[in-house]
Amino acid sequence: MLLIPQFPLQRVGEELERLRASAPLVHCLTNEVVQSVTANVLLALGVSPAMIVADEEVAEFATIADALLINVGTLYPARLMAMQKAVTAANAAGTPWVLDPVAAGVLAYRTAALHDLLKQKPAVIRGNASEIMCLAGEDAGGKGVDSTAHSGMAVAAAQRLARQTGAIVAVTGEVDYVSDGEVTWAIPWGHTLMTRVVGTGCALSAVTAAFVAGAGDRLAAVAAACAVMAIAGERAESACDGPGTFLPAFLDALYIMQPAMLRAVEE
Repeated sequence: MLLIPQFPLQRVGEELERLRASAPLVHCLTNEVVQSVTANVLLALGVSPAMIVADEEVAEFATIADALLINVGTLYPARLMAMQKAVTAANAAGTPWVLDPVAAGVLAYRTAALHDLLKQKPAVIRGNASEIMCLAGEDAGGKGVDSTAHSGMAVAAAQRLARQTGAIVAVTGEVDYVSDGEVTWAIPWGHTLMTRVVGTGCALSAVTAAFVAGAGDRLAAVAAACAVMAIAGERAESACDGPGTFLPAFLDALYIMQPAMLRAVEE
């Protein structure tokens, strides 16, 4: 049994207040299937999303944005080239960027691309158990974009990957675990219905980028991002009838979430 402490909801509230006050601009180079969901999730939290994808614009915009998301869900050569340009520009400008390694280990092209991106020092890596285990050097092929391992199986891999890369690593699943390689937090909230609508995981990576923007404590920022999304998922499930009504309820839950509500969850 994993004995990993739960991230305190008081800290979640503090990070949420900081996010709302700063209203960061997040540059999303993300899965084409989830762009609308991602934008709506960010807007519900008070964040400004931008889906700037043109090869001629990504480098310039990455220096304007407060954070950058790289999600390889729909990867092809032109998109990968744009991603590499954006990452290079973000690193030069000191803009933190988040890597979402969708289906790492399943297909050779994207896995090789992801290992190249890892060398460029992401601030955060957010993936499911199979993806994180793959990037840490373990044999853990997923089922398409889905994990074949549960998140608890990938805690040691997440800790090792964090030490190898210097990134905060979040492995998400029934319980989310967030680690800097030394300190690890558990985020136990959420609901399985979140896996029955497209885009909640990809949107979490964008929310993680938003929370990391300007963060003094990146580990706390990533843990708070996971907690906010998970708690919103629980609240949305209680207010909907199924997948068709889940997403509107989820956006509403994010929009109305306040630190006082988070303290009530903890109590």
